[in-house]
Amino acid sequence: MNIIFLESILMLVVVISTLALLMKPLGLHMFNAFEGNKTYLDFFGKPMMRIYSLMIGKNINENQTAKSYFISLMMFSLISIFVLFLVLKFQSYLPLNPNHIVNMSWDQALNTAVSFVTNTNWQSYSGETGVSYFSQMAGLAVQNFLSAAVGISVAIVLLRSLKKDRNDIGNFWYDLGISVFYILLPLSIIVSLIFVCLGIPQNIDPNTLAHTISQGEQVITQGPIASQESIKSIGTNGGGFFNANSAHPFENPNAITNFIQVISILLIPCAFTYLLGKYTNKLKLGWLIFGIMSFLFIISYSVMSMSELHLLKDSTTHFLSNFYESNSTISNMEGKDVRFGIIHSTIYNTASTAASDGGVNSFMDSYTPIGGMMALINMATGEIIYGGVGAGLYGMLMYVILAVFIGSLMIGRIPSFLGKRIDGKDMKLAMLSIIVPPCLVLIFTALTMVLPEYKNALTNEGAHGFTEILYAFTSASNNNGSAFAGLSSNTIYFNTTLALCMFLGRFVSIFAVIFIAHNFINRKNVRINTTNDIQVTSFVFSILLLFTIVVIGALTFFPALSIGPLLDNFSY
Repeated sequence: MNIIFLESILMLVVVISTLALLMKPLGLHMFNAFEGNKTYLDFFGKPMMRIYSLMIGKNINENQTAKSYFISLMMFSLISIFVLFLVLKFQSYLPLNPNHIVNMSWDQALNTAVSFVTNTNWQSYSGETGVSYFSQMAGLAVQNFLSAAVGISVAIVLLRSLKKDRNDIGNFWYDLGISVFYILLPLSIIVSLIFVCLGIPQNIDPNTLAHTISQGEQVITQGPIASQESIKSIGTNGGGFFNANSAHPFENPNAITNFIQVISILLIPCAFTYLLGKYTNKLKLGWLIFGIMSFLFIISYSVMSMSELHLLKDSTTHFLSNFYESNSTISNMEGKDVRFGIIHSTIYNTASTAASDGGVNSFMDSYTPIGGMMALINMATGEIIYGGVGAGLYGMLMYVILAVFIGSLMIGRIPSFLGKRIDGKDMKLAMLSIIVPPCLVLIFTALTMVLPEYKNALTNEGAHGFTEILYAFTSASNNNGSAFAGLSSNTIYFNTTLALCMFLGRFVSIFAVIFIAHNFINRKNVRINTTNDIQVTSFVFSILLLFTIVVIGALTFFPALSIGPLLDNFSY
């Protein structure tokens, strides 16, 4: 059996097994933290929460209405965008700028501010030359924590609405604090220390000018990299300290750090599936959702890996037999680091595009058309294959609600989910959450393609050039942040349109989720007959849910994929 085949199977087994082992203890810790139960981190979290409560001057234990919760979240996010915009626009006048980084233009500062506040982390700048150390630490790293905490908070709101003994939405400021001080910050400290031990730099020194043996000069960029790298992965942010992101040896030195980053990206999203089981008192449901996510992840990773190994290039051959006979000489190593090779590159990029992270350790523009298409599909499904922290779970639950509605109508029953009646308002909100990102993608991709100046931003023509545009708006609208790297996006047009897609793709979905939770809570005292409910923990329902995800994704994006990566594949 070929060594590459064994390596790919072993990689999947190790990654999914590690996630399955870690998701329960982390999920249980998250449940206890949000429910006010005793945890092992109370010695750290409780003092921080008291200081935090005094700083914001609000009673964080007072329950809010759905409207108040959403307004608090939006005001916090808008203020965050404004403050980060000012930091980036005037960074040359701020401290901790030993490399004398200049101010960003207004459109790039706006794009970057919206990007990091929406947990997208799209970068139209080069990290080592575009932002100062102060901007990295006080601006971008802070938003890496806060934007991830917002996603976690929204998911917790939806889970509370499914808990039988909870009749409240909760408090946004409380949820935000718990997310940061009990989950994101402790994990980031641990991972940062591990990264420093494994060779990732952490300092505030200026760039080093090195003299090479060929009598040349080389500028070596340093900085607070380890701390940025840890929350970049744990918060499914993806914004790299360097332009090369995790392909840079300072961000990702070896296969061990690569594996840790993959696990860090997927850990909290997986823990949320166990958290779903705890809140609904149906652990089987949590494991079923984890199984569906893992199934889709395995398919995506397998197809991407086989494509990069050139096993799918000739459709007349049997790819499985080729897998046994293949060797590294036929692999597509363009855009990939020799430290990682095909398998470590595709597992990372599958994780990052499936989990709303956006980090890369190899470059999608150099992938085969089918390999790049799998990354597109991961994002186009709404990034519910694990998904972002919090966002992945509430995105998946929107599909669950849709599948329950479809299944109930097919068999002539009144739609209900875990004893909660699903009515027209819920379906409108769920469909709003599911449909808005694809609409943004397709509308802005079509608009961009008819503008004559779009060609100036492309490094490729034809189907591949179209894919670069499609990928950019898919990444922005689904809050991923990865790019094909062949698109010169630092223009007023792209900075503003992508920022708009990021903003609407994030907050329209959040609006829908919070008010669905509000509807569920208001129906808790309404008794309905649940004996005829669709069994959401059954194998039949899991098949229905899979088909709902695939069919909606296929019907929405298949025409665009046909004239993009699929057409590119036929001319490849």
